[in-house]
Amino acid sequence: MELAERARVGEPPEPGGRPEPGPRGFVPQKEIVYNKLLPYAERLDAESDLQLAQIKCNLGRAVQLQELWPGGLFWTRKLSTYIRLYGRKFSKEDHVLFIKLLYELVSIPKLEISMMQGFARLLINLLKKKELLSRDDLELPWRPLYDMVERILYSKTEHLGLNWFPNSVENILKTLVKSCRPYFPADATAEMLEEWRPLMCPFDVTMQKAITYFEIFLPTSLPPELHHKGFKLWFDELIGLWVSVQNLPQWEGQLVNLFARLATDNIGYIDWDPYVPKIFTRILRSLNLPVGSSQVLVPRFLTNAYDIGHAVIWITAMMGGPSKLVQKHLAGLFNSITSFYHPSNNGRWLNKLMKLLQRLPNSIVRRLHRERYKKPSWLTPVPDSHKLTDQDVTDFVQCIIQPVLLAMFSKTGSLEAAQALQNLALMRPELVIPPVLERTYPALETLTEPHQLTATLSCVIGVARSLVSGGRWFPEGPTHMLPLLMRALPGVDPNDFSKCMITFQFIATFSTLVPLVDCSSVLQERNDLTEVERELCSATAEFEDFVLQFMDRCFGLIESSTLEQTREETETEKMTHLESLVELGLSSTFSTILTQCSKEIFMVALQKVFNFSTSHIFETRVAGRMVADMCRAAVKCCPEESLKLFVPHCCSVITQLTMNDDVLNDEELDKELLWNLQLLSEITRVDGRKLLLYREQLVKILQRTLHLACKQGYTLSCNLLHHLLRSTTLIYPTEYCSVPGGFDKPPSEYFPIKDWGKPGDLWNLGIQWHVPSLEEVSFAFYLLDSFLQPELIKLQHCGDGKLEMSRDDILQSLTIVHNCLIGSGNLLPPLKGEPVTNLVPSMVSLEETKLYTGLEYDLSRENHREAIAAVIRKLLNHILDNSEDDTKSLFLIIKIIGDLLQFQGSHKHEFDSRWKSFNLVKKSMENRLHGKKQHIRALLIDRVMLQHELRTLTVEGCEYKKIHQDMIRDLLRLSTSSYSQVRNKAQQTFFAALGAYNFCCRDIIPLVLEFLRPDRQDVTQQQFKGALYCLLGNHSGVCLANLHDWDCIVQTWPAIVSSGLSQAMSLEKPSIVRLFDDLAEKIHRQYETIGLDFTIPKSCVEIAELLQQSKNPSINQILLSPEKIKEGIKRQQEKNADALRNYENLVDTLLDGVEQRNLPWKFEHIGIGLLSLLLRDDRVLPLRAIRFFVENLNHDAIVVRKMAISAVAGILKQLKRTHKKLTINPCEISGYPKPTQIIAGDRPDNHWLHYDSKTLPRTKKEWESSCFVEKTHWGYYTWPKNMVVYAGVEEQPKLGRSREDMTEAEQIIFDHFSDPKFVEQLITFLSLEDRKGKDKFNPRRFCLFKGIFRNFDDAFLPVLKPHLERLVADSHESTQRCVAEIIAGLIRGSKHWTFEKVEKLWELLCPLLRTALSNITVETYNDWGACIATSCESRDPRKLHWLFELLLESPLSGEGGSFVDACRLYVLQGGLAQQEWRVPELLHRLLKYLEPKLTQVYKNVRERIGSVLTYIFMIDVSLPNTAPTTSPHVPEFTARILEKLKPLMDVDEEIQNHVMEENGIGEEDERTQGIKLLKTILKWLMASAGRSFSTAVTEQLQLLPLFFKIAPVENDNSYDELKRDAKLCLSLMSQGLLYPHQVPLVLQVLKQVREMAATTLSGLLQCNFLTMDSPMQIHFEQLCKTKLPKKRKRDPGSVGDTIPSAELVKRHAGVLGLGACVLSSPYDVPTWMPQLLMNLSAHLNDPQPIEMTVKKTLSNFRRTHHDNWQEHKQQFTDDQLLVLTDLLVSPCYYA
Repeated sequence: MELAERARVGEPPEPGGRPEPGPRGFVPQKEIVYNKLLPYAERLDAESDLQLAQIKCNLGRAVQLQELWPGGLFWTRKLSTYIRLYGRKFSKEDHVLFIKLLYELVSIPKLEISMMQGFARLLINLLKKKELLSRDDLELPWRPLYDMVERILYSKTEHLGLNWFPNSVENILKTLVKSCRPYFPADATAEMLEEWRPLMCPFDVTMQKAITYFEIFLPTSLPPELHHKGFKLWFDELIGLWVSVQNLPQWEGQLVNLFARLATDNIGYIDWDPYVPKIFTRILRSLNLPVGSSQVLVPRFLTNAYDIGHAVIWITAMMGGPSKLVQKHLAGLFNSITSFYHPSNNGRWLNKLMKLLQRLPNSIVRRLHRERYKKPSWLTPVPDSHKLTDQDVTDFVQCIIQPVLLAMFSKTGSLEAAQALQNLALMRPELVIPPVLERTYPALETLTEPHQLTATLSCVIGVARSLVSGGRWFPEGPTHMLPLLMRALPGVDPNDFSKCMITFQFIATFSTLVPLVDCSSVLQERNDLTEVERELCSATAEFEDFVLQFMDRCFGLIESSTLEQTREETETEKMTHLESLVELGLSSTFSTILTQCSKEIFMVALQKVFNFSTSHIFETRVAGRMVADMCRAAVKCCPEESLKLFVPHCCSVITQLTMNDDVLNDEELDKELLWNLQLLSEITRVDGRKLLLYREQLVKILQRTLHLACKQGYTLSCNLLHHLLRSTTLIYPTEYCSVPGGFDKPPSEYFPIKDWGKPGDLWNLGIQWHVPSLEEVSFAFYLLDSFLQPELIKLQHCGDGKLEMSRDDILQSLTIVHNCLIGSGNLLPPLKGEPVTNLVPSMVSLEETKLYTGLEYDLSRENHREAIAAVIRKLLNHILDNSEDDTKSLFLIIKIIGDLLQFQGSHKHEFDSRWKSFNLVKKSMENRLHGKKQHIRALLIDRVMLQHELRTLTVEGCEYKKIHQDMIRDLLRLSTSSYSQVRNKAQQTFFAALGAYNFCCRDIIPLVLEFLRPDRQDVTQQQFKGALYCLLGNHSGVCLANLHDWDCIVQTWPAIVSSGLSQAMSLEKPSIVRLFDDLAEKIHRQYETIGLDFTIPKSCVEIAELLQQSKNPSINQILLSPEKIKEGIKRQQEKNADALRNYENLVDTLLDGVEQRNLPWKFEHIGIGLLSLLLRDDRVLPLRAIRFFVENLNHDAIVVRKMAISAVAGILKQLKRTHKKLTINPCEISGYPKPTQIIAGDRPDNHWLHYDSKTLPRTKKEWESSCFVEKTHWGYYTWPKNMVVYAGVEEQPKLGRSREDMTEAEQIIFDHFSDPKFVEQLITFLSLEDRKGKDKFNPRRFCLFKGIFRNFDDAFLPVLKPHLERLVADSHESTQRCVAEIIAGLIRGSKHWTFEKVEKLWELLCPLLRTALSNITVETYNDWGACIATSCESRDPRKLHWLFELLLESPLSGEGGSFVDACRLYVLQGGLAQQEWRVPELLHRLLKYLEPKLTQVYKNVRERIGSVLTYIFMIDVSLPNTAPTTSPHVPEFTARILEKLKPLMDVDEEIQNHVMEENGIGEEDERTQGIKLLKTILKWLMASAGRSFSTAVTEQLQLLPLFFKIAPVENDNSYDELKRDAKLCLSLMSQGLLYPHQVPLVLQVLKQVREMAATTLSGLLQCNFLTMDSPMQIHFEQLCKTKLPKKRKRDPGSVGDTIPSAELVKRHAGVLGLGACVLSSPYDVPTWMPQLLMNLSAHLNDPQPIEMTVKKTLSNFRRTHHDNWQEHKQQFTDDQLLVLTDLLVSPCYYA
């Protein structure tokens, strides 16, 4: 059963086959096919060739002339527009040239970031379809990309505010790497590994970086013959790492993403079988499903869980092949999680589960498509042995269908289930559709559960196409269609909105797929039909009935929404939101049905609609609109027949009602007249040719009604005019039927049932276009002359002041003008005029491209667009001067101006929403399996129409002409007028216009800023606000305040600051204050560092020359002369100088602004904020600004001080002197050869990096001969190829300089920090508290001090020393934090000091730190921890030996009590943790010191010790190819502990926590000591569950029995630390993954099962980890039978009360075990279940806690089996049922 039969066999060739390089001279790579179907397709080749030639020529010129901006950007933008319009319609050679040029451009190192993003987006687009270019056509180097990612994503200066990158940059860069990856050279993999392996130190953040780089860079799509240079180099190493890491560190998810990609690209070349069980276990864990009673999740599991999308891709790629292992595990996975899909379950994990369901089928379908239907390309094909067989597909569908059917009714909605079903039905309709239908029919009958109905209907919509087309495997599919449709009709229900909408969607979907033709007559004529076809033929007789019933339902819906009385009283213009949705649903469904009807059914329906609409009179707001929509739908389908009915009727009614001239002046019109006008205006939205017959009648109506006095009346009449114009002048398809040519053929030659569910054929779409004929165009101009001209003349006179018109008259005239304009936008050529010159100098042409959109403009006629423009501008000035409060007219004028500028037949926002809805429909009906655009015909026609509209809307890069300038200035005037609504509407139009014309912003900005000038007295507050809004921009368009261009910012930023002195500004008005806040916030959010250097490297220029010379197509243009190129280079140098001048100028002007007297503080802050954006890493800030920021460190306002601290830290970075580095050979230092294969960890050749107290550098000579390695990760995994360390002292920049040796910038800082007064003030400010209790160690301040001590070594220590000593002694929180920040800065800043200076420094610091640590408090211990951790970060431990020795003196001295001890440990831990693997000696010393002290009594010390132990053993990891560490080992430690816990192990009773919190005097017995020890050990295990890489070691598992002894009895709720910890520990251990060889061990321990273990056990059972076997059941039953001793009377006070006897414990354990078995299958009844329940029920009367357990189990059983009890009952015998019913409702159950 091969799937080829399932598809339609063979595909028709593309039109004309693959085009030969004919007269055009090139074969396009891949065009947009829809262009070939446009009515003017034959003109497009010439058009696109010309455009392409211009792009190549001008882009090449721009780059050679060094003109990145405007030329380069302008033409790359044109190239992306070209791709949007024509696809990749260029030759392969050009394609490669474009890519190479853009690759060079994007990787220019100093390129401004916004340009880089522009180029990158285009490059991604060029590389998108990777099948077009093979590795032989293109090779791209990987290093430039790596340098870019390193420079931007891992920027060293961004955190100091020296670089501002946009948020989007990360995604763009990653996508760019992903797009270039297939083309990296074959040796790239080896080079990458060499580059990034040294970063792989698992304790360090660099591990994350290494894995991120691997994930995004490693190429995985090399051809098989190169695999040895590709993934084989790293696969074993990384998969080994993944297998052995147990605890989800951050980077594990990224490894999964890498493996998923590897698997997909190399199906069949990697044997995954050994890893499959592991993979599935991890994926299951990553779903974070709740198992166990107390749901303890290590918080990291929530954030670092795998991305489901990638997990799905991985699973999909491993399926198939000979072993079938993956399918087995997948089935197991779904078995274990199916119960979670049950609708009664809900939780935060549900979203992941739903995503899994939705993505898996989708992914399998994509793989099938790739293997069976996709055109082969250069990418490695899947070998036949590993392709998915039909059996594989069937197995897959069978294992997933159960959960999908459950998910249909999920709480989160049925969307995911519907998408899954859509894909599953493509593969196996016979398995998928029947169960869905089984659920649908009952849902259609039910009235009480509407949710069921919406869920099932949306799922049936998903499978609709597979259902209707039937096909070989599911021939009975189509027979379900009619019954479904008929039963869905009651869903059109006015009372239930969501049901109504889904029903409309349901009916529309099915009628789009099926011609509604009655074929029952065929039964008599033909006898060659199959059984199903005969059945269908007889069923189709019901179609007519269906259509009529549907219409009746709709009429009912409409009548119920006619709220005549309430509507009339409240004059509401609009429908409510819900009504408009229903209206949309109704009209589109009805028009779909009529489109698909046969002529006979249509005529009946038409008559019915006609009768309904003419026999009632509707109000025009709601019901009227719906009925008119239905009529319009009818008229659209068959214009001739319908117009014959409607037009004469409406015309005669209207003519009659307007016979009397009084009507013309009535304010309120007759309802019947209004209704007929509305009807007439809607039914004229049809094929223009058919309207010409009625033109006299229609013109008459217009003449009668356009000048009605009633606004509602003339608006409807204007609509009629608008629709007449549109229908006659636009290009549009006239029918959307599902079969070309319609269904009006006799049944003998055409058998519609063959076309059920058939996709449209792209090559024979047969679109019927409406292209305006000469007759129609002349009719349109006749309408304009008759109705537009007179209005324009009136308005002209009014604007001149010759004619007085009332406001209503003006409004009426404007309405007519506006409707004429938007009706005929397509006919009227764009505005002409002089271009505005000299905005931007360029050496390349910046011409606009004209696209042909189906009409030649008739230039002999006058251009009405220009006439309207002239009149409207005059009128506007008249109104603004004389009656500015006529806002309604102004609203219309704004609309008219917007349409004059941009409207060419369609509006952008309408186009966007149609594009969106097209994509939605496409998704819901597409066939991803066969691909090749097999959409239904209506969709394809829609897509061609969208392509046409896209062309009419492509206006970017328009020339900016004088007339545009005038109109935009008018808009600006309106945007600053007195009425807020006018301003608002004008601003929106203003922003849209700014986006359309080249460089017009530069022309407008000065005009906007005029309103903000402080020296103007005539600006009103309204104008001021308007101008601010114009600067702010809207959320999508241009923001004038922040154009990424020096020329603009130099004007806008200072103006914003100075506007604080304008007399129109008032801080009393909250709206103005908010505007300034928004402006500042937006500038900060959107600012990106603007470039100062626009040089283009030589490599770019060479490719540009090739591009400019490339032929086919090309335009004859002389090559550039050397003089031109010289001039280009000169201009470019000028531009760089200009940019620099502008930059310094801006800083200066801002400083002038900020320093003005009387400037309100708010503006001072805004100004300083803007200044701080101007720090850069390629230029030092001008001196004046440096002085300004340093002085502001002591400003009164804390906001300013904070900005100054950040800024000065940045400035110090700019002033940093470079330190010389040397390359060393680590192997020479250690004297050991480099290891041959990779061994990570402690090796002889990296031993010299360890801290060794015997060889510490304690003298100057030792210090200077030591080779210090600051970065912690070097050498752990491998050595870098080029190992760099700092050169010796004498080669470094000079220390201890005098003031004369410094640069001016440094002198400014030096002077301030040597001034004791300044420093004193600074320290006072720094030790104030900002927000009580919220302050933390502040990295910015640390950076400030680090910079000071790095740049000026110990110059300021004498001034600071007394302050430090004073601060350390003061135990206030904020003073301690301040001194901690300074000390951290000192230690880190002393990196390059000489030995003498460092030694002196530590002499000063050691006593300070001792004092600080003895004064430590609850508030400050975090700050000191941060201080020490920060000091030790990225420093060689041998350099800091003073610090470590100090910290290890005696952490648990007991002085100052337990708290100080805990804090000291915390601080110590911070320092050691930063040093990771390089201090084994210190770790051993610490462990030796702590071990005797583990029996601590105080909880906080215990917790701290636990945490410190985790860090001590952190380095003991079991990762692959890692040498055993020299740091402490867990197993040895655990063995020693177990020895001490012996006394607890041997006793059989429960461990009680009766050790009170005090250190008893005298010797305690071993047991008490043991319990104390156990408490600390629990803390350690809990801490390490969350932090270490691998889970419990074998030795740790031997502690399990102890935990089960502690874990409390169910009903003991007293708070007890010991019990809680034990419980937590167990559940954490049950989450960590066990290695397979540990399972028997666990089971052996589990023999003493209790509560907690029981829940965990049921989790294990459910996940198929253990199977329910009889020995297990027997074991539990044995335990249950444990005899209980007779109860003795106890004396009430005895302690024995709380300790249950061992027998009871055993018996309870048994009961719990049985309970766990019952609960492990919550939604079904396996065979062993009934007997087990009987056994359990026997224990109902046992003593507590057993009784409790049994009750709980039974009630849970009842809860989970309640839904399907009817089925479950079958499993029990009658006797059992009796007992059970008795149990579940017996009195004891409620006891």
